[in-house]
Amino acid sequence: MYSCGPTVYQAASIGNFRAFLFADLLRRGLEFLGYEVKQIMNITDVGHLTDDADSGEDKMIVGMQKEGKTAWEIADVYTEMFLRDMDRLHILRPAVMPKATEHIPEQIELIQVLEEKAFTYKTSDGIYFDTSKLADYGALAHQKQEEKEAGARVEVNPEKRNPADFALWKFSPTDQKRNMEWESPWGVGFPGWHIECSAMSEEYLGSPFDIHTGGEDHIPVHHPNEMAQTEAARGHALANVWIHNAFLQVDGGKMGKSLGNAYTLDDLMDKGIEPLAYRYFILQAHYKTPQNFTWESVQAAQNALNNLRDELRTLSASTEVNTDALERFKAAIADDVNAPAAVAELHNVLNNNAIDSGSKSATVLKFDEFLGLGLPDYVATPLLVPAEVQELMEERQNAREAKDWERADALRDEIAEKGFLVEDGASDQSVREKHE
Repeated sequence: MYSCGPTVYQAASIGNFRAFLFADLLRRGLEFLGYEVKQIMNITDVGHLTDDADSGEDKMIVGMQKEGKTAWEIADVYTEMFLRDMDRLHILRPAVMPKATEHIPEQIELIQVLEEKAFTYKTSDGIYFDTSKLADYGALAHQKQEEKEAGARVEVNPEKRNPADFALWKFSPTDQKRNMEWESPWGVGFPGWHIECSAMSEEYLGSPFDIHTGGEDHIPVHHPNEMAQTEAARGHALANVWIHNAFLQVDGGKMGKSLGNAYTLDDLMDKGIEPLAYRYFILQAHYKTPQNFTWESVQAAQNALNNLRDELRTLSASTEVNTDALERFKAAIADDVNAPAAVAELHNVLNNNAIDSGSKSATVLKFDEFLGLGLPDYVATPLLVPAEVQELMEERQNAREAKDWERADALRDEIAEKGFLVEDGASDQSVREKHE
């Protein structure tokens, strides 16, 4: 299984993470059903260009100009940030996460094969793939070659033979040295965006491999180009199955950096929303369905997760999984990774009085192998609040009753420093563990 990974020139947004969470659920689901899965996810740390037309500014250079670091430093910073956020979301680490910069020879070799088979041509700015020589180019997006209009998603370039042709290798400007560039048979430059996925997926999985995942934004251009490169070079498909998740919307509209709503996990955490609450939020919609993010909906997910944890603490420990519930849970996963149905079965188990407490806990623990919500930390584990925190809570309640809100807020911060979050009711307060 190959999953298109991040371009590490800025922090990944929660919209980006919908794709990575789906890939994680697909992997977990297959493993839950008994399959062995080898997952590869690339790290795009080469500064490819900002649009599908092989033009625009270089993403790494944009990051360099913004932060005063080299392209290599930018890539390292945001790669580490991405890995940190993966762990926060309980996304299982893939078997290999190859970096594009570490696989330049493989990309050059693949371009050479394409050149030998007459699928390439040279322009003043690079080596291009001639899409007209592949009869079924664009099949993934259900587009014929003649329907690929210049100027739609692809910028008009007078040197291109066809509007949909794309760069395999871009030449460095002759009047300056790029921060990221390599020697090649065609001259100093850097690879186009699409070639890395074809080269690196084949390096680690061979071809064709079983499953390729990514967001639906890859359907019009990136994935058809991956397909074209491998089919032209090797004479067979890159992958047998292509699976795409739908977009995450914000307040019913598009998410985007320019719109100021491309929120990150840090943005959520600043508002008291845990990363795992966001994972719970994502579980509530099928991956093929557009999902709408609002602060109210993600807060509701946080509240639901808190309530679930509180309920799990009251259960007793056992190893006896309810087999009927387990079969229904497996059926939900087998039904095109139906995460909402799986979550519903979790709550069905907890609400079923015919299932004893111990069997509930064992079943929930089994379910969490797919859900990835960290539920083992709560099952049959009463919340232990240190005496010093209890004393601070009592002091804070007194401050609230005296309407000393400044003191109450200061005590809330002090309690948070000790690893607990205070939740206020109309007349009382409660406390829960603080998690990242």
